[in-house]
Amino acid sequence: MFDKLAQRPRALAFVFAFALSACAGASTPFFQPEPEQREAMVAAANPHAVEAALEMLRNGGSAVDAAIAAEAVLGLVEPQSSGIGGGGFLMFYHGESQAITGYDGRERAPAGASAEMFLSRGQPMAYLDAVNSGRSIGAPSLVAMLKLAHEDHGRLPWAELFQPAIELADEGFEISPRLANFIALAGERGRVRADFRARAYFFDREGNPWPAGHVLRNPDYANTLRAIAAEGPAALTRGPIAEAIVEAAQRNPRAGSLTYADLRAVTPRRVAPVCGAFRVYRVCTMAPPSSGNAVLAILGLYERARPEPAGPAEIDDWAAFMWASRLAYADRDHYMADDNFVPVPTRELIAPAYLDERAGLIDLARAPAATPPGAPAGEELLERWGRDGGDDAGTTHMAIVDQWGNAVSLTATVESVFGSQRMAAGFFLNNQLTDFAREPTLNGRPQANAVEPGKAPRSSMSPTIVTNQDGELELVIGSPGGSAIIGYVARATIGILDWDMSVQDAIALGNVTARDAPARIEAPRLPGGVIEALTARGWEVRESALEASGLHAIRVTPAGLEGGADPRREGAVGRLPEHNLQ
Repeated sequence: MFDKLAQRPRALAFVFAFALSACAGASTPFFQPEPEQREAMVAAANPHAVEAALEMLRNGGSAVDAAIAAEAVLGLVEPQSSGIGGGGFLMFYHGESQAITGYDGRERAPAGASAEMFLSRGQPMAYLDAVNSGRSIGAPSLVAMLKLAHEDHGRLPWAELFQPAIELADEGFEISPRLANFIALAGERGRVRADFRARAYFFDREGNPWPAGHVLRNPDYANTLRAIAAEGPAALTRGPIAEAIVEAAQRNPRAGSLTYADLRAVTPRRVAPVCGAFRVYRVCTMAPPSSGNAVLAILGLYERARPEPAGPAEIDDWAAFMWASRLAYADRDHYMADDNFVPVPTRELIAPAYLDERAGLIDLARAPAATPPGAPAGEELLERWGRDGGDDAGTTHMAIVDQWGNAVSLTATVESVFGSQRMAAGFFLNNQLTDFAREPTLNGRPQANAVEPGKAPRSSMSPTIVTNQDGELELVIGSPGGSAIIGYVARATIGILDWDMSVQDAIALGNVTARDAPARIEAPRLPGGVIEALTARGWEVRESALEASGLHAIRVTPAGLEGGADPRREGAVGRLPEHNLQ
């Protein structure tokens, strides 16, 4: 039995200029005939989640149904990264109409928030004090966003989507090596032990962290999912689950102001994606409060600097990517924020003329001495804000293509590892509000990303969908990784589309994050000689053995779907009809 749910499709016109797309909406029933394309694929951060998504696809579900089932499982087996206590962004591609719709599930500051709430005696609070506090917790918004996407594009009943996660929570799952490592680290360096629920969940009676392979059960999470399956997002706004959320947020020390009214005020929204051209492709990603247009800026600047790219062994290609990153991040750090509260020059930052001007600064023979933000809409915008700093990790990404050619690119997060490190009803609550600037002003100027009641913190999450000139699906991609997400997604996209690498090889290639100096370079995964050549050109670098990306991607090729999972994490790729995990 299918839910007959809604969307308003709009045909996509391919344009060779960076611009905002206006293809979001809803009104006509979401119905597609029996699929012509029988192949489907899932790439996600844990094999249990991939299996849950494949089960929904086998049962006739859509890409959105599969994503919801996968995310419910990830909240259980990968709680350090995402879950129903957090938020996220989802991009949906409709295989028949070629319409692309964005879904904004970003948490917002409670009504009691203030611009000074992360200050202590007039100075920024210590970072861990801010993160591990009730003040960092925004109202969980992921479930409400997923419900909205399901109303538009779901085929299976809502309650069915949570059954794999409920069964796994009741029966137990083996703790993975990655989760075991984070439990141990959080016990030593974090404050997860300070939360009595988390302590009882992750440690034995002697206080030892559960090791990899230990079978962990979470009946509280199973009961929460049962309530969500029956009541939808309302289960998180009233009754015992809401009571647990508010109690955890308002608990000392560093109590927050989150209330039941804030939980009920959660309103996810459909948004028009930000779209632009890269070579012969159309790239679409999330609008503010996401910084997705910085991905488009990197691609546009790189294309201008390297009209004829040579590949990952060519130093000029890396120099162009790093220059493009520095310039795009400078603008992103200065301007990007919640555009419902402050003016954000989203169009102007990716306008062809502006990118031409910024690309004129690139000199591949030498590293930049400095990269201040540009003035895309005039000096008055440049002078409006002080430049703000960064985000943190604790995020997941999945890519899904279903039998009808629909696609989902979903990035979800609780922000830092285990979020605020406070549990409620079997899940961790986010620390998303520390994505705001901790100081309301800088050098006497207001910060665009300063805290305000009801405002969403700026995000780096950039779920991305690429089409060809005819609007046909080409690539579904995204990554976790804090502010480095922007560079991860852009670098992997270049590897796949520009350097003609396989999806898996492009994902596994070394990450280079050039937000500022020094650039972080994942040395073991780069071709030999790249670091030495960059250093010779004046680039200041810091070699990294392992970057925190979790790239997952699917490409549509003439031979069928090609997927990739990031070897830096524990992801997997599953395919139908073969139904095998790679």
